[in-house]
Amino acid sequence: MSLLLSPLAIDGRTVRNRLWVSPMCQYSATDGLPGEWHHVHLAQFASGGAGLVIAEASAVVPEGRISPGDTGLWNDAQRDAWAPIVAAIHSRGAAAGIQLAHAGRKASTWRPFDDERGSVPVERGGWATVAPSAIAFDGYAEPAALDTAGIERLVTSFADAARRADEAGFDLLEVHAAHGYLLHQFLSPLSNHRDDEYGGSLENRARLLLRVVEAVRDAAPGRILAVRFSATDWADGGWHVDETATVAGWVGGLGARVIDISTGGLVAHQRITTGPGYQVPFAATVRERTGLLVTAVGEISDGPHAERILQDGLADAVMVGRGWLRDPHFALRAAAELADDDAAAALWPPQYVRARPRA
Repeated sequence: MSLLLSPLAIDGRTVRNRLWVSPMCQYSATDGLPGEWHHVHLAQFASGGAGLVIAEASAVVPEGRISPGDTGLWNDAQRDAWAPIVAAIHSRGAAAGIQLAHAGRKASTWRPFDDERGSVPVERGGWATVAPSAIAFDGYAEPAALDTAGIERLVTSFADAARRADEAGFDLLEVHAAHGYLLHQFLSPLSNHRDDEYGGSLENRARLLLRVVEAVRDAAPGRILAVRFSATDWADGGWHVDETATVAGWVGGLGARVIDISTGGLVAHQRITTGPGYQVPFAATVRERTGLLVTAVGEISDGPHAERILQDGLADAVMVGRGWLRDPHFALRAAAELADDDAAAALWPPQYVRARPRA
């Protein structure tokens, strides 16, 4: 049996394999409600053999959406819309996760497939944004700095969203502290210029994230808790992998069981050197320094590559995004690529087995 397609036990739950679907925004919701597109989009990956399917970044408050087309979990109607999607994922043998998010200064933007770019004006359906400091992302509207009362409301909103995710049946809840969104904005000195207890030292910049992790943990006990980090800003003077490893250890001490390592997204002047597996070394560093379960992501496009990452001890599971979009049966293909007949026999849906390649 390949390591990639072997089970992974986490906090009393077993995920059937270590090839997971990374959360990918679809920008196709109305009033935060996932719909038929989301149902088919996510369920197909479970049919395709994924171990865990993580739903897209879903806002904990309306103003936390990246775009007006984002999904959310700020009300019970959204919870009820997610529940049948979770059931569909489960019925196909995969675990279901969701990413809890607030976009901060990168909120209220046009969708990537719209003709316009930048911030959506209020008169056209946009809204005022917030951030740790009143510093705009390049080309976007200037945000308002969150005050103490706003921070308190935010922590409560994450807890309420976590409770709804629990009630919808999600197995894993991921706190989104990456890609230049609000919690990442607090972590990085490039976007956080505060002089109160939420700014300055690493402990202060991490304070909001730690409070959110505690709130999510307490609101959804028994669910797997994950945190996604951008391990580096890829910019001078920014957040870096040493700080990531330190704070990952802190959230691990608060109950986070999975650390999801990506990079970048905070500033427009980032300088990223990409290539197959270009983010994996950051995941390996965090795994080595924390001893926690760590996932790797970034231009991992086939089963043998993903298998090598795990065999070399660089990560405990592999997240794939675009690869699943290109081939919703990525895990079924990986089983053939790795000649793992036992995994293939278990993963192929009986409705599709007539198409299974044979050695």
